Amino acid sequence: MKKITQITLLALFVSCNIFAQQEKGIVGYNNWLNPWTEFKPNKVDYGTPTQILSGNITNDRILYKRDVYLLLGDVFVTDSTTLTIEPGTVIIGDYKTKGSLTISNGSQIIADGTHTDPIIFTSSRDVKKSGDWGGLFVLGDAPTNKFGNESSLNYGLRPSAFKSISYGGDNWESSSGILRFVRIEYAGKRTKEYGYFNGLTLAGVGQQTILENIMVSYCEGNSFNILGGDVTLKKFVSYKSSNNDYAFNYGAQCLITNSLAIRSPYVSGADISRCIYVSSHDLKEEADFTKNQTSVEAENLTLFNLSDDLNYDINIGLVNEAIFIGEDASFTIDKSVITGFNPAVILDNEIKINTENLDKIKFTRTYFNNCKGNIFVNGISNNEDLENWYGNRAFNNVYSKGPDSETFIDTKNTKQPDFRLRINGIIATNDAAEEND
Repeated sequence: MKKITQITLLALFVSCNIFAQQEKGIVGYNNWLNPWTEFKPNKVDYGTPTQILSGNITNDRILYKRDVYLLLGDVFVTDSTTLTIEPGTVIIGDYKTKGSLTISNGSQIIADGTHTDPIIFTSSRDVKKSGDWGGLFVLGDAPTNKFGNESSLNYGLRPSAFKSISYGGDNWESSSGILRFVRIEYAGKRTKEYGYFNGLTLAGVGQQTILENIMVSYCEGNSFNILGGDVTLKKFVSYKSSNNDYAFNYGAQCLITNSLAIRSPYVSGADISRCIYVSSHDLKEEADFTKNQTSVEAENLTLFNLSDDLNYDINIGLVNEAIFIGEDASFTIDKSVITGFNPAVILDNEIKINTENLDKIKFTRTYFNNCKGNIFVNGISNNEDLENWYGNRAFNNVYSKGPDSETFIDTKNTKQPDFRLRINGIIATNDAAEEND
């Protein structure tokens, strides 16, 4: 009995030690990307549609795994309706009509897949490309920082009633349902007047909404677009988006944990794109400063630039910053990894570098690897003040130039990559702190 107890305690000690050594970036005793994610969705045969979804869904409805559904044009779930989607169900966005699905304010989506049977939204084309169809919109009645209680989506959607595209209110704790183990592929259609759709837009979504294990891949717009509301995002994956991976605006209150963004310098749109874009407003005059401004708290993120030749790609201008933080927004990131960017972070040039503002923008216990510079103000090349501030030992940040092959477990595996840090992979010292001793 004593021997069994000793073995158990030893195993517990070893497993806890391994977890502690891997605490930066995405974490888990196992590679939680498997098996529900798909990094080669163009190779998957999703079958032929057997059912059509169009217009308004005004009565509770269940989508079954046995069928394949086609989103024909703009589809709206309205009138306090619940749309339930069985695990393993495939929903295809029509290319010709640029299909999209909107869960209107007051309605719910229950898309609760499993790790072996995820729910999939994808393109109708045989040869799939970014922007083939619209995307998924979930609208709620949680607050934004705009004047008044309601805003509306401006993506050229054609609802039968304005309320179908309105969002916002005063209900922080509202629920728009469940999205768990869901994949969204090849979304982000382009419109002439309104720009690109996004993979998943959460607008005014409240605290009680469950959002876990969601992957957006090959999106022409932002992978995830958070407009106001109060949400927690767990185990999110953005893969090769043409625009931003995670965009936060209009007073969004967000906790994002154990999540991943994988950028490619060879996949990008006309505008500068980043892993994380944090803003409180498009126009300052539109923001009500009596309300909460955008606040993002990030923990255990891995922001990864997948480059064949990083120095060359940086020199020819294919690589941008990983994170952009706008004026009046708060952003904190802890125990994370930022690797392969130019530079790691840029602050809006309207942000004055003083203690008050820097107290709202925190980088702690974060691993900066292979970045051409760390934290800068937009348009200003001298970042000595910021280096001194964030390089202080109190923040416990780490700076390195380690190759990806030695830093991560297996990023080259095209089917089942593993972006967790290798055990004992972080061997660098805090160079910035040492220089200031």
